[in-house]
Amino acid sequence: MQFLSDNAASVHPQVWDAMRAADNSDSPYDGDAVSQALDERFSGLFEAEVAVLWVATGTAANCLALATMCQPHGGVMCHEAAHIEVDEGGAPGFYLHGAKLLTVAGEGAKLTPDGIRAAIDPIRDDVHQVQPHAISVTQASEYGRSYRPQELAAIGALAKERGLGFHVDGARFANAVAFLGCSPAEAMGPADALSFGCVKNGAMSAEAIVFRDDTAADLARYRRKRAGHLQSKGRFLAAQLLAMIEGDLWLQNAQQANAAAAEIASACGERLMHPVEANELFVTMSAAEREALRGQGFGFYDWGADAARFVTAWNTREDDATALAKAIAGL
Repeated sequence: MQFLSDNAASVHPQVWDAMRAADNSDSPYDGDAVSQALDERFSGLFEAEVAVLWVATGTAANCLALATMCQPHGGVMCHEAAHIEVDEGGAPGFYLHGAKLLTVAGEGAKLTPDGIRAAIDPIRDDVHQVQPHAISVTQASEYGRSYRPQELAAIGALAKERGLGFHVDGARFANAVAFLGCSPAEAMGPADALSFGCVKNGAMSAEAIVFRDDTAADLARYRRKRAGHLQSKGRFLAAQLLAMIEGDLWLQNAQQANAAAAEIASACGERLMHPVEANELFVTMSAAEREALRGQGFGFYDWGADAARFVTAWNTREDDATALAKAIAGL
């Protein structure tokens, strides 16, 4: 009964079907019919004209998007627990040719305009200090918290006021949309670019970078090639993305994962470290309690010395979620 990570979930059968259907001769790279359909299909999803690039990993999606906003001498404002800061092995510095991540504190791994201002305002406007060029937030955050549309609007207003790019890391974007019950456009807010996560949500090896500006998308295409991410048979990545958004599979999968997380959360009570607003749970428990759960067959990660993290996925079995809820209640 695995709750280690939604990265470990199986590939959805509809995604496999779409990849098999794409297994025909077509133009290489992103010139195939499936890749060429992405802009139109995602524009319908976001109710506005967008340009979409496929890549194989979330790290590449985040970094290629940010590379269109930040010069090598600049910086990206992000939460101190942000994935780009903590879990991407220095990739932002690599893709952005030395640009710096400027970290900000915030409850629930979320940024606020006041927190961003407090970090930006002391920076002198001269060549001796790294100047902020962009803001990056994670939807849902690294602690499973979802930004409300009005929160994104406020950060977007600050970005516009300061002339900064605005990026959303949407590794679990679908889970945030499912929790908020809003439209994808509202959950993206006024961001310039979104990393639209699919691998954690039923895809095999495809993520989408959604750009609101064609010029930025064109720049990212050159950077994608230079970075080694222009796959010769890109139709297989594009097919996964289309399969995810057709019939709202992406949203249905997230709703299933969120429902499993809510079932477990109902048994955690005051053990919950953060409100559950997506598919991650952070739960306080001793080493002995964690060992007891593992002895019952549950897989999960320790979160520091006195807590555990549980992640549900689109294919989490209802019986497994119920069993974990009962086991936690019985500790």
